[in-house]
Amino acid sequence: MVEPVTRLAPRPLRGTILAQGWRDLTMLHWPVDPAAVAPLLPRGTVPDTLDGVTYVGLVPFRMVGVSLGPWPPVPYLGTFAETNVRLYSVDAAGRRGVVFRSLEAARLVPVLAARWVFRLPYMWAAMRIRRDGDTVAYETRRRWPGPVGVGGRVVVRIGDRMAGPSPVEEFLTARWGLHVDWHGRTAYLPNAHEEWPLHRAELVELSDGLVAAAGLPGVAGPPVSVLWSPGVRARFGRPLGAAARRVGDAA
Repeated sequence: MVEPVTRLAPRPLRGTILAQGWRDLTMLHWPVDPAAVAPLLPRGTVPDTLDGVTYVGLVPFRMVGVSLGPWPPVPYLGTFAETNVRLYSVDAAGRRGVVFRSLEAARLVPVLAARWVFRLPYMWAAMRIRRDGDTVAYETRRRWPGPVGVGGRVVVRIGDRMAGPSPVEEFLTARWGLHVDWHGRTAYLPNAHEEWPLHRAELVELSDGLVAAAGLPGVAGPPVSVLWSPGVRARFGRPLGAAARRVGDAA
């Protein structure tokens, strides 16, 4: 049975191995065919769907104050711009999650550490975030590994704070873990944070090559959801095993 969509984490964390501040987030989403993304997910997971549709997300933001375990935030290296391309997954235990297809980050040392320790597809990139009043601009260009130079530019205008998300927006933002290929097996890395403070946003400019580079060349047209958030402080617990599931099984 798939766990319900909830605005707060559905389970307590078993300790905290990592904490991160996510600030100035923009969330762009497009609907995609679940059959098209199923081969891109870790073994034992299938696309998480809402009304027969799953989504791909492009999420630029500012990572702030990364800390390990009980230690204080890491100065300098723990704060950087990031942009990720994500899919949405569910495992046989019913746990909904995120699968990162790529994560661009502006600090090389965190990129190397995340690739080695967590087996996440982090990429080193030249990145910039600028805010002018209610307008936020994000720019990125990949440095390593290839394809070198891929990137894009996203500009949004922040709107009013939402009283509450729609079912689609709640489905996309209420994600309490990530599925990752962890040293040859699929693991679930749970997280928890306060409820998202979400704002409507207007897409002013979009030039993107990251979604196609992440294995999704057919995504085109304007996103169906554009959100902005001032951010949250997230904590990650110890990894959990993901029960086996055939790719063809229903979510």
